[in-house]
Amino acid sequence: MNKLLIYLDNCCYNRPYDDLSSITVYLEAEAKLTIQDLVKNNNIDLVWSYILEFENSANPSIERKVSILEWKEIAKINVIECNSILSNAKEFLSIGLGVKDSIHIACAIEANCDYFITTDKGIIKKAKTIDNIKILNPLNFIQFIEDVNEN
Repeated sequence: MNKLLIYLDNCCYNRPYDDLSSITVYLEAEAKLTIQDLVKNNNIDLVWSYILEFENSANPSIERKVSILEWKEIAKINVIECNSILSNAKEFLSIGLGVKDSIHIACAIEANCDYFITTDKGIIKKAKTIDNIKILNPLNFIQFIEDVNEN
């Protein structure tokens, strides 16, 4: 089986830095850290994109910004803007997603990712209306990986 190719959106990269007093946020942060380990251990491949770099550049925390940007070097693919991304993003705008979220998903599709991973509840709610890629939160993705490894 080929290695899975995944895309983490900006909110996913930032999840470990969020207030972890909510059990959901804490578990999503732990799941995201587990995904990081899978990437670092070369079990799954990661995609980076120009929209991730753009959003990360606006991060007010220098420490977070630098830490997140390191994933660009680890990623197997770096997606740059092109017409097909902008065209796909317009489709996602039409279903009510925001501009940056639409571009993130379009970048993941452009890179032929198997999974788009996000902690954004708005994206998760609309996931069933997007056929081109599987969208999961980090917890569900880890559950999927564990299920695959058990079989």
